[in-house]
Amino acid sequence: MKKSTGELLDILKSSRSYNEFLESEIGELSFATLSEYVDMLIETKKLKKSEIILRGNLDKNYAYQIFNGTKTNPSRDKVLMIAFGMKLNLNETQVFLKKAKQPELYVREPRDSVIIFCLEKGYSLMQANECLMDHGFSVME
Repeated sequence: MKKSTGELLDILKSSRSYNEFLESEIGELSFATLSEYVDMLIETKKLKKSEIILRGNLDKNYAYQIFNGTKTNPSRDKVLMIAFGMKLNLNETQVFLKKAKQPELYVREPRDSVIIFCLEKGYSLMQANECLMDHGFSVME
């Protein structure tokens, strides 16, 4: 359910830090583009793009196209690979998928439930792909 602007403002005012507010209310905030959302995550999580690319097993050129906004419609698996590269939690990943105009992870979908499990356990992309393979699902690539 959408919160009113007043409710969000009250939550922001009572938050101990902006990061606390952001983590709890990220789904309520508006970002004009996918690259703006990615930039915000990179800044608040103090990430390096090179680390994201390495941990997400991404092609450097492809990743930078997403980062700078020239690639606006990445595939669902690429978005998930970036999410693992950024070590996003489930809530952040769901918002990221929405911003990328991709379906959210759905626990009743078997492959998605494996990915959800891996996100919740803090698995790396490699560990998540091994888990997917162990259960007969296609890996994220």
